[in-house]
Amino acid sequence: MSEAKQYKYIGQRTIRPDGFDKVTGRANYGADLSLPGMIWGKILRSPHAHALITKLDTSKAEAHPDVLAIARFEDFPTVNAAAFAEGRQDKGLVDLASNILADKKVLYHGHALVAVAARTEAAAAQALQLIEVEYEVLPPVMSIDQAISADAAILHEDMFTQGLAETPSAASNIASRMELKKGDVDAGFAQADVIVEREFSTPTVHQGYIEPHATTVRFDENGTSTIWCPTQGHFDVRASTARLLGMELGQIKVTASEIGGGFGGKTTVYLEPVALILSRKAGRPVKMVMTREEVFRASGPASASQSRIKIGAKKDGTLVAMQASLYYEAGAFKGSPMGPGCMTVFTPYDVENMWVEGFDVVVNKAKVAAYRAPGAPQAEFAAEMVMNELAERLAMDPIDFRLQNAAKEGTQTLYGPKLKAVGLVECLQAAKTSKQYQTALAEGEGRGVAAGFWFNIGGQSSVIINMNPDGTGTILEGSPDIGGSRASMQMMAAEELGIPLDRLNPIVTDTEHVAYNQTTGGSRTTFATGMAVVEACQDIVAQLKSRAAAMWNVTSEQVDWQDGSAINLAGEDKMTLAEVCAIAEKTGGQISGRGNINARGAGPSFAVHLCDVQVDRDTGKTDVVRYTAIQDAGKAIHPGYVEGQYQGGAAQGIGWALNEEYVYDQNGIMENAGFLDYRIPLASDLPSIDTIIVEVPNSFHPYGVRGVGETGIVPPLAAVGSAVSNAIGLPITALPCSPPRVLKLLQDAGQ
Repeated sequence: MSEAKQYKYIGQRTIRPDGFDKVTGRANYGADLSLPGMIWGKILRSPHAHALITKLDTSKAEAHPDVLAIARFEDFPTVNAAAFAEGRQDKGLVDLASNILADKKVLYHGHALVAVAARTEAAAAQALQLIEVEYEVLPPVMSIDQAISADAAILHEDMFTQGLAETPSAASNIASRMELKKGDVDAGFAQADVIVEREFSTPTVHQGYIEPHATTVRFDENGTSTIWCPTQGHFDVRASTARLLGMELGQIKVTASEIGGGFGGKTTVYLEPVALILSRKAGRPVKMVMTREEVFRASGPASASQSRIKIGAKKDGTLVAMQASLYYEAGAFKGSPMGPGCMTVFTPYDVENMWVEGFDVVVNKAKVAAYRAPGAPQAEFAAEMVMNELAERLAMDPIDFRLQNAAKEGTQTLYGPKLKAVGLVECLQAAKTSKQYQTALAEGEGRGVAAGFWFNIGGQSSVIINMNPDGTGTILEGSPDIGGSRASMQMMAAEELGIPLDRLNPIVTDTEHVAYNQTTGGSRTTFATGMAVVEACQDIVAQLKSRAAAMWNVTSEQVDWQDGSAINLAGEDKMTLAEVCAIAEKTGGQISGRGNINARGAGPSFAVHLCDVQVDRDTGKTDVVRYTAIQDAGKAIHPGYVEGQYQGGAAQGIGWALNEEYVYDQNGIMENAGFLDYRIPLASDLPSIDTIIVEVPNSFHPYGVRGVGETGIVPPLAAVGSAVSNAIGLPITALPCSPPRVLKLLQDAGQ
């Protein structure tokens, strides 16, 4: 691919094809569907963070005249303790089922117990009050320190730490340990002139999507049951529901509604299997919608973390060793993003000696879910804070320090591969010459710099493009659009086929009308599904050339495709795409193209962020006054949406750094389960976030694409934390930098 190549559509700021429906309110979101005869489902949730269920009596609720069905853990036909004990059942499936509806024990405040379906929403709520539950309350385990202490209450008696040299004999709240290393860190630290070692912590935070989880389900005992829901991966909703209920994939059809935010939080199931159980029992369609409080208490937040980072450097600024111990809360069931955290923590740097260990720890909080670059923000916050302190100790500019040690093409990563061409150096250079970095700080302001990394993924994507007789076409794809991906698919298809954008209609279709697509996550969609679009277009072009060749009585090799037309290289004949499609019935039938791929070669992405803050020393309140996000996009298919991803990641990271956290009382009850008390940034809290798009093409993609959806949330935690530290002249080791915390730091220091 030539970097200098000029494109007609790629790189333009086109109008998104789904924009009109969304701004006019015509688009249908998760709770918008209603079906004839539909009833309402609601869930009874635990008031305790940790307790045995000693009595669960639903008889009075069942007797309610408007109640048509009740669902309990026992209604998952494929999940049972005996099968697991005998090794015939996947523990992951047991945990998934137990998170959706508790079995014998509740493990967090808000843990689902029983679901009811009734003729009205009010009747369903009344029925919940009739269910009798008794508990034996157990001590809650609410932090990593509590979970790993010698006298900790054990959440799962059958959990033994995986990844140790010897199999432990006692159950533990540490689900697993992993270790990554290269070189010899002890020898590396022996070479160091300066070593900084610090401990850091980050809180439990939520993705903050505006639309709550919702679903409408209709069970069909003689055909295909249907599920409608806002999800980042409707094929995975189908797979999880089928496994839990012992159904075949072909018995379930899932339609992804428009999605009002996900950020990784809508990559698993909570309501869908329960609604299908209720619909099957009631013989009626069932709708379920979480309240905002339920979203906070019972859907997956991001992991809280504790980290210990040690980095050594020579006097000239050369890094010689990097070491980390990373602890992540998984919530009530194992499966934190500890692995990605270990893999990404030091990846921005080309250092010979590295050693990282990670621990997956269960606590009495809701099971965590993905949140944009899961695991990386927590780990790289700690690493980048130490990098900034090292730069200060060495009296070096923090960007120059990073440039001296930056990962580049050929760098051996800790997690496996050697890097191909990447844009970290270019991002650092752009940061140093940026308007913000060249602007002097006002008195009382502080500045922070941080780098971030996310490896991105590829995976399976499937696309069908159907051409109509008039030359228009429909792009059927299976990747839910959470960031403007419809527009990107339309642009790549238009570029390949050489026809105007408005001739192509991109549609996110259901699980019946296109082959399997992995979840919209891992920054994979524009990369992987885009490659499937290109493959489908190439299939169409081959057919168009073949059809034109047949009309001209030449071979396909004698036909070229240029600017939307077939060109006869053996003569002067020319046919447009519309002309070939118009006679398709005479040359073999209508034209369709397919792309079914398992994409490889996802391009790693680096970012560098700059943050300037002003701290009010009387109140501890921090205001972000300037912010610049710089990131390597490979190639920005739609620059406007790329910039939006950068700004969105920065905004969420700023919130994580300054205000956001779950607050629990001593009994493990969440006290701020709503947007009034869980404080995400508003537009009035933020400055205009400047962006700089760096483009170092990914050679594995036809247009050079790197995923951009996740890397942008990695640097803000350290960029903001370092800026606050710089402003007040005190170290920041725990987030968020909320007014009470900052004020206490100032008061304790006598300032």
